[in-house]
Amino acid sequence: MRMADVEILAIAAHRDDIELTCGGTLIKSARQGHTTAIIDLTAGETGTRGSAALRAQEAEAAAGIMGVAQRINLGLPDAGLVNAPETRALLAIAIRKLRPRIVIAPPLQGRHPDHIVAGQLVRDACFIAGLAKIAPETPPYRPRKVIHAIAFREDHVKPTFVVDISDVFEDKMRAIRCYASQFDGAIQAGEVYPTGEPLYDVIRHQSAHYGSLIRTRSGEPFYTTETMRVDDIGALEVATF
Repeated sequence: MRMADVEILAIAAHRDDIELTCGGTLIKSARQGHTTAIIDLTAGETGTRGSAALRAQEAEAAAGIMGVAQRINLGLPDAGLVNAPETRALLAIAIRKLRPRIVIAPPLQGRHPDHIVAGQLVRDACFIAGLAKIAPETPPYRPRKVIHAIAFREDHVKPTFVVDISDVFEDKMRAIRCYASQFDGAIQAGEVYPTGEPLYDVIRHQSAHYGSLIRTRSGEPFYTTETMRVDDIGALEVATF
């Protein structure tokens, strides 16, 4: 049986990556009436702080705050993620079952090896999801557009657009704070480099910076391979594939 269709699917390497990079966008999208979902590729079992079981509980709590319809974990190896035919097919099957119109992927560059792999893995899986002879037990389906969440990465590409999350920023922070085992007392996480401030303050200041690029209080930046103008993330034009 196929899962219910979603409009916007966010995919990331680890539980908490989505909250950090595009959590505000998912919250805003859900409140605009779009059906949203998350796929976490790994369980985060090699994380220095906490445990995979605890992070699963934190991810569920965060999902409730963000209003996502489904949150799925593929159980791929943490700190050992690879873009191989087997992992592409596994992710492609999950994408076919959810049938998203828009897929939010990780950045194509990063300091965590899993993040780098995940960015291209998501793009490749979205493409092969449309190939009928790949995993033929599920009907082919290809998302219309892939966008990359590039929060905290300003060293390799300029954002194509920024989503205004001013009205939902505090909810984004609530979702992030669900990961107390990861973030309480921390000064860095994932792609968030340390500045000497508590992590929560770094996130707040970075979000204000992205917001300033579009003259709002808070924002989340995205990159696409297509030049585009965006007012509503659920109505993006120019197909990826």
